[in-house]
Amino acid sequence: MLATASHLRAVPTPESKLESLFRQHYDQIFRTAYRVTGNANDAEDVLQTVFLRLARRKNDLELAPNPQAYLLRAAINASLDIVRARTVNNLVPIDEVAPEKFSTHRNPETLQADRELRALIQNEISKLSQNSAEMFVLKYFEGYDNKEIAQMLGTSHLVVGVLLHRARSQMKKRIEAAL
Repeated sequence: MLATASHLRAVPTPESKLESLFRQHYDQIFRTAYRVTGNANDAEDVLQTVFLRLARRKNDLELAPNPQAYLLRAAINASLDIVRARTVNNLVPIDEVAPEKFSTHRNPETLQADRELRALIQNEISKLSQNSAEMFVLKYFEGYDNKEIAQMLGTSHLVVGVLLHRARSQMKKRIEAAL
């Protein structure tokens, strides 16, 4: 009996779908996690966490209607978990003390002020509600507009606008008080 071409086509397995998702979204998930955590090692941990959770789901890899939105939200949430844990444990990312981070073009005071402000912003994002934090990261770290964010999160662009305004106001007050 001869096999036809249709019998020779590989049936997609959960592993191949997972690999495809990884290849398609690796860069964006890593970049998002890095922007939230400020640390490459933490961003790698987030990447692993997101895809390990998917791997454990085995046959349930359907991320409809928008796999990109699902993976971005998962990355943001995992990143916020790391930032919150770091805040609780007072951990400092190695990037903050690595000698190669010190540039001869900028004075140490400016570098320290930048690090402190970055840490303060990360800490304040971690205090926002889950929805507000997701929206904030998608808007200000990833560059999505309100309509795109609304579509990703299944809400209206007006709700996104209101929550972002509240989040900015809340963060501004806390950051000004800390400075």
